[in-house]
Amino acid sequence: MTSAHRSGEAPARAKRADARRNERKLLDAAAAVFVDSGVDAPIREIAASAGVGMGTIYRHFPTRADLVVAVYRHQVEACAEAGPTLQDGAESPFTALREWVDLFVDFLVTKHGLAHAMGSDSGGFDTLHAYFLDRLVPVCERLLDAAVDAGEIRPGTQAYELMRGIGNLCIGSDSDPDYDPRRMVDLLLRGLRPPVPS
Repeated sequence: MTSAHRSGEAPARAKRADARRNERKLLDAAAAVFVDSGVDAPIREIAASAGVGMGTIYRHFPTRADLVVAVYRHQVEACAEAGPTLQDGAESPFTALREWVDLFVDFLVTKHGLAHAMGSDSGGFDTLHAYFLDRLVPVCERLLDAAVDAGEIRPGTQAYELMRGIGNLCIGSDSDPDYDPRRMVDLLLRGLRPPVPS
């Protein structure tokens, strides 16, 4: 028997990996519920979607703000990691950009509810916003550059500018069920395309 087995290190490592997987599953479920029902969705709805008891959620995230912040960070990382994957696997750079923007729009639903969920913690919100910019602006920039290099969009659009425009188009979707931000974002992306020769 190795010293790792005698000391219990391997089982502890497996348990940590299992706990991380369970937390990731919980955060995925919470993110999906937030996208469909907003950040004020009942905790029992998230628990049912994740297949866990409400006590499990409260053990990991004692307050709604804790859960929303964790989902926010989880979605930022998912968006950041998706960029290179989409760029490698999509049929074209513009398709990769479009698919990434779809993920980004899902993320924005959570982001718009974040300030309300955090209450008066403006310093914490500012820190999260800086983290969001640091992680996602470079990813969007690489996707934009690739689409420009392929001649699929016109040059001159900055990543932050595009992300801010998309964010503005998503505002209000939670208060107006007839407003479809995805349709407007699609129009914005079409506007980046070079003119078709007559």
